[in-house]
Amino acid sequence: MSIRDWPADERPREKLLAHGAGALSDAELLAIFLRTGVKGRSAVDLARALLTRFGSLRTLLNASRHDFCAAPGLGDAKYAQLQAVLEMSRRHIGERLRRGATIDAPEKCVDYLQARLGDSPSECFAVLFLDNRHRLIAFEELFRGTIDGASVYPREVVRRALVHNAAAVILSHNHPSGVAEPSEADRQITLRLRDALALIDVRVLDHIVIGDSEHCSLAQRGWI
Repeated sequence: MSIRDWPADERPREKLLAHGAGALSDAELLAIFLRTGVKGRSAVDLARALLTRFGSLRTLLNASRHDFCAAPGLGDAKYAQLQAVLEMSRRHIGERLRRGATIDAPEKCVDYLQARLGDSPSECFAVLFLDNRHRLIAFEELFRGTIDGASVYPREVVRRALVHNAAAVILSHNHPSGVAEPSEADRQITLRLRDALALIDVRVLDHIVIGDSEHCSLAQRGWI
């Protein structure tokens, strides 16, 4: 049966308009994105099959172009559309942390860091550069690594801090494993960076580890 033949209050688009996007299941949201199904399957049926194939909505959204386009009902056009939607979402979150925003607590930047780093398949180390009133000057991804680590060079972090004339920084990196618990290596590089940046009078306010829908603040642990 086509979705057009469903009762109005069961159709994903009408349900969204009546009750908001939060009332829809993952399959219903995906069906709205897909717009059409394939022969013998409605958009909702196709969405359910895709979620089963990939295991979760997040895995589907983070799939490579090859894996995404290999799935029935998808292709380059849908992939391009999805990437545009994801990038708009990142930019929407980023506007909350625009240049000049004051960051006086980890919660002020966690959503932004989650959006920028949380879905990376490899470890990525980034820095928020702040002025003496803790207003954002710039965000930079400085180092990328393999699935289980990234090499961090204090000299490069110091150099970028000088370029931005920063007075303080917030360090951050993701754990592709999804577990945000800092390792001993995380603690050691934090101390090395703190000491190196102190030589040019730049404070390390925090080091935030991003996991799968969770984070850990080393400052809140008392480790900085």
